[in-house]
Amino acid sequence: MASNPVSELSFDTRILPVNTGDLGRFEDPRTLETWTLPTDRRTLNPLRIAAKHLSETSIPVGFPTETVYGLGADATRSNAVKGIYKAKGRPSDNPLIIHVCDLTMLRDLLIPSGQMNGNLAHGDPIPAVYKPLIERFWPGPLTILLPNPKPSKLAPEVTAGLPTFGARMPSSPLALSLIYLAGVPLAAPSANASTKPSPTTAEHVLHDLKGRIEIILDGGACQVGVESTVVDGLCDPPVVLRPGGVSIDDIRQCKGWSAVVKGYKDQSEIGASAPRAPGMKYKHYSPKAKVVLYEPGSLKDPSGIPLEVWRIIEAKEQRLAHLGYEILGRPAVIGIVSTKNWQNWAGFHNAKWSREERPKNICTNILNVKKLKSPNSYKIQKGELWQGNLPTEDSPHGEDEVPDSWDSPDKERVADIIEISLGKETKDIAHGLFSALRELDLRGVDFIYVEGIADEGDIAAAVMNRLRKAATVIEK
Repeated sequence: MASNPVSELSFDTRILPVNTGDLGRFEDPRTLETWTLPTDRRTLNPLRIAAKHLSETSIPVGFPTETVYGLGADATRSNAVKGIYKAKGRPSDNPLIIHVCDLTMLRDLLIPSGQMNGNLAHGDPIPAVYKPLIERFWPGPLTILLPNPKPSKLAPEVTAGLPTFGARMPSSPLALSLIYLAGVPLAAPSANASTKPSPTTAEHVLHDLKGRIEIILDGGACQVGVESTVVDGLCDPPVVLRPGGVSIDDIRQCKGWSAVVKGYKDQSEIGASAPRAPGMKYKHYSPKAKVVLYEPGSLKDPSGIPLEVWRIIEAKEQRLAHLGYEILGRPAVIGIVSTKNWQNWAGFHNAKWSREERPKNICTNILNVKKLKSPNSYKIQKGELWQGNLPTEDSPHGEDEVPDSWDSPDKERVADIIEISLGKETKDIAHGLFSALRELDLRGVDFIYVEGIADEGDIAAAVMNRLRKAATVIEK
């Protein structure tokens, strides 16, 4: 496997805030031929600084798109593209997606180097199969696979030796204006350290790449939260190589795409040949904590995962081999990411056991609950997980009830729990997923239990694809 270990870098990384109010527009939104900039140049100053940096150095720039923050560099210069691999610690056989500001720039890439673009006398170089997708989804979170001409204007490191390259037109005016000012297409994978969750804020980029790059443009939080969908229309039937911000159902509604099929795996394809698109081969989107993903329908009831508490309690004295731990030796720190159905605290609160495979006289409770402050829009709270004997018949609460303030002589704190609720809407789950994984990592959790969702329709397939790649254990 080709790789680029990150050397010791010592750049002073700075964040440049950008006023995103008026950053440009298309001359004709129907054709997407030409992106133009406003006459007021003051709002463009941070972008001009970044564009100059891209043209004069080989150090990439962090910038927001509508999907996630990207790490951009001049796609036509080898040294600049190598700077991306160096900053991320990314394997060099993982291809990069090219970002263009308009169709004029894209057509120029599809014409062999040295040949004039002219008036398209030889026909439009953009394959006709992509026209319906471009008309419906561009600018937006869709990447199309295109033939790389010979000789190519792109640096060879962009394609990782493949005869094709992926290209997209982001919908973010900030991204489009930066590309326009740079005057070249930008190769731009997600602006995170390789294998870590993708960044959706400038602070995420700073956390991963501080000292490795010099400039991060801050345009606020990303709207979509997962990367672009990647499609290959050069084969029959056409294929979705990576799920993302555009669903396969929406793609099937476009002319010539009704037979599109899924061409990706939900686990990393380590050991396979060079990937056809980013996100296909290596383990991506993974936090430091051990992730246990519960597939939808993996539980007989929606109460959550209280059985996991016994694995956690036993981990203080025994091996927790299924999560890669030997002896934990202390109260665990548990992260919970709930979505559509789980109860509060994933069923750990007021849980009691009567089945043969569980202790019969034990109950658990969440005590000392407090809400936590977070820069993100989702709900987050922290509590302590305690276990002890069930109330007896003589208890004022009765043996069938576990009171919030129950007391037991052998009551023991076995874990701290941090719960993040992303909400029930798929778009909110997608928007908050990477931020939730990052926040739980920063808060030092040992395990993250995640409630999966049905991966059909909307962008749910992209959510579950990222979660399956992040998971240490998948419960089905």
